[in-house]
Amino acid sequence: QVQLVESGGGLVQAGGSLRLSCAASGRTFSNSAMGWFRQAPGKGREFVAAISWSESLRYADSVKGRFTISRDNAKNTLSLQMNSLKPEDTAIYYCAGSRSPYYVTYSTGYAYWGQGTQVTVSS
Repeated sequence: QVQLVESGGGLVQAGGSLRLSCAASGRTFSNSAMGWFRQAPGKGREFVAAISWSESLRYADSVKGRFTISRDNAKNTLSLQMNSLKPEDTAIYYCAGSRSPYYVTYSTGYAYWGQGTQVTVSS
């Protein structure tokens, strides 16, 4: 059974930083793309960042220059370093794993999902 478990969410003031982690088990993702999505209250799930098997990166325009996605294949983990956080970054953040080595920016392109971790940025 494949499991993705996020951690690292919390409450932070605007301008602060958080680091999210995603631990995968039941399947190795070293040859697969992975990504982060988020969902704010009353809104749909939106793309945040993705990394391919070869570590090509893609970011949403809203987080470019502030967030950094990375992976550790030895540990089968995915991370998201979030700096200069804004109140509009408040959302539940989800880790996603693909069956494909290449990333996409739409949620239906990912077969595996974590349960999400709450990030709240106060102004």
